[in-house]
Amino acid sequence: MSKIRLRFAPSPTGYLHIGSLRTVLFDYFAAKTLGGEFILRIEDTDQKREVPGAVENLIDVLNKFDIKFDEGPHIGGNYGPYTQSERLDIYKKYADKILDLDGAYPCFCTAECLEKMRSDQQAKKLPPRYDRACRDLTKKEIEEKIKNGEKFVIRQKIPLTGEITVHDEIKGGIKFKISDLDDHVLIKSNGVPTYQFASVVDDHEMEISHVLRGDEWISSFPKNILLYESFGWKPPKFIHLPLVLDKKGGKLSKRGNDVAVEDYLLKGYLPEALINFCILLGWHPKNDEEILTVERLLKEFNIYDMGTSPAVFDVEKLDFFNGFHIRQKPLDKLVELCKPYLAENLAKTTDDIKQTAEFVKNVVRLEQERLKKLSEIGELTEFFFSNNLDYPAEMLVWKKMDKEKTKVNLKKIYELLEKIPDENWTNDSIEEDIKSYIEAKNERAGEYLWPLRAALTGREASPSPFDVDEVLGKSNSLKRIKEAVKKLS
Repeated sequence: MSKIRLRFAPSPTGYLHIGSLRTVLFDYFAAKTLGGEFILRIEDTDQKREVPGAVENLIDVLNKFDIKFDEGPHIGGNYGPYTQSERLDIYKKYADKILDLDGAYPCFCTAECLEKMRSDQQAKKLPPRYDRACRDLTKKEIEEKIKNGEKFVIRQKIPLTGEITVHDEIKGGIKFKISDLDDHVLIKSNGVPTYQFASVVDDHEMEISHVLRGDEWISSFPKNILLYESFGWKPPKFIHLPLVLDKKGGKLSKRGNDVAVEDYLLKGYLPEALINFCILLGWHPKNDEEILTVERLLKEFNIYDMGTSPAVFDVEKLDFFNGFHIRQKPLDKLVELCKPYLAENLAKTTDDIKQTAEFVKNVVRLEQERLKKLSEIGELTEFFFSNNLDYPAEMLVWKKMDKEKTKVNLKKIYELLEKIPDENWTNDSIEEDIKSYIEAKNERAGEYLWPLRAALTGREASPSPFDVDEVLGKSNSLKRIKEAVKKLS
């Protein structure tokens, strides 16, 4: 059986796009489930777009997802170099070879000539493409132009007539008219290869068995296959991943969308939630269950179960997955993850008790069920750490109650809580004492519990007041109720 080898080949142009994360995840799980190797290759031939430190940042981000490579520029391997700018001599060798095989030709057309050609084509409402002016130059003409110092590119010599059918492992055969294809550039005038040429050469040299890439590359698919045929090489198996669209049906782009994986991590999305979400943008398990762990994916992922329809990037669904995976976190681990987002709250409080590890742990435990992303913990728990709550007195009043009745009820709650011994200060005992009193008086729970919630949190929405009481402790709870009574005076 042939070796299974897949590669992730990003350009070092800055952040890791969320769409690229999806690609690397498909590549990774395909490699692992097929028992193959996973390679990192850096496609940096476009030096103008390169961002310093981008490769190191990419590897750092993928480490957070526990994505490990078997070969790459950072670890080496038997098929290097793994950075395209270090492989120029290899591309030169194959450029010379494709010319000898008559699969390409030098083109001496200047930029001005090409611009005029495109303008003329547009005026005639023709599709803009190279007119093959240099395709039939004789060997002597070519040698003369080179001798005169004329710059040239190398273009692929596409057949002039007929059809070509290319095979996608999911979509099957895709037919193209040869007449719709352009003699595109393989080698630029500075000797640097285009993506189309370099990727084909690299995939052949590195013995890549499967290429997973976005649907947007289908238009260049026949040119790639014709290039393989020109060299007499067997192409890898291709799978084109469905497009990722926003909820309005447009292409996912930075304008109007967060697309950098780093941004999602900073907002407090867990790597396992992003994996769960992204892997479903084009693939589903056969039983349609959507909560997926890495361990399960390593057993069940199958590239042949991928779909062909565009996938929709729904942030609400990502929030759902993130909330689920947050709830699965062991509390001590979740506390560590939440600490950066609690730093501001901790810096503001002057209460030593509220800065203890035990207090912070209790706060996080209380909010674990409500969190959709880690960054919410700061705003959700600010009231726990506040030295003085700032809210209007009207917030304490429930429905048709008046301030006087509210004040009376809060005083009664104060008396009930004051009698609870410190050792019995739990949410259960607090709830039992308050609710027993309300039931005995045959009064409405909201007339007591709403003012209590507002007094403890200064908010209309919060966890149960009994839970808040327990976390705040007896002293702080009584202090806040007393301050609420003063607001109503």
